[in-house]
Amino acid sequence: VQLQASGGGSVQAGDSLSLSCIGSGRWFSSYGVGWFRQAPGKDREFLAAIKWSGDSPLYADSVKDRFTISRDNAKNAVFLQMNSLKPEDTAVYYCAAPETTNTYYTSWRWYRYWGQGTQVTVSS
Repeated sequence: VQLQASGGGSVQAGDSLSLSCIGSGRWFSSYGVGWFRQAPGKDREFLAAIKWSGDSPLYADSVKDRFTISRDNAKNAVFLQMNSLKPEDTAVYYCAAPETTNTYYTSWRWYRYWGQGTQVTVSS
């Protein structure tokens, strides 16, 4: 499974961005996908995860009222809609998939396949 994240950019506080994670491989639609971010000098942070079926998404408390994860298996794509962005959301954003199908987790340690990351910068 190969993943490619895109959609990052530089925005003002209060703006929105939509990130995309495109997966390759025949079985991508069988994998859960998680979104994470990492700011300089900070640990990798879980944001959201979604099952292969698209239901029962998981969110970190810090973003659950502002971010929405979704997927379109016909397009091998998972999305992260980010609203009301804040300067503290500035980080490199990654999508990832676990080693096994039909699973999804909140801990980055359970994810094996990672996209290259996309930078999000929010200015005040």
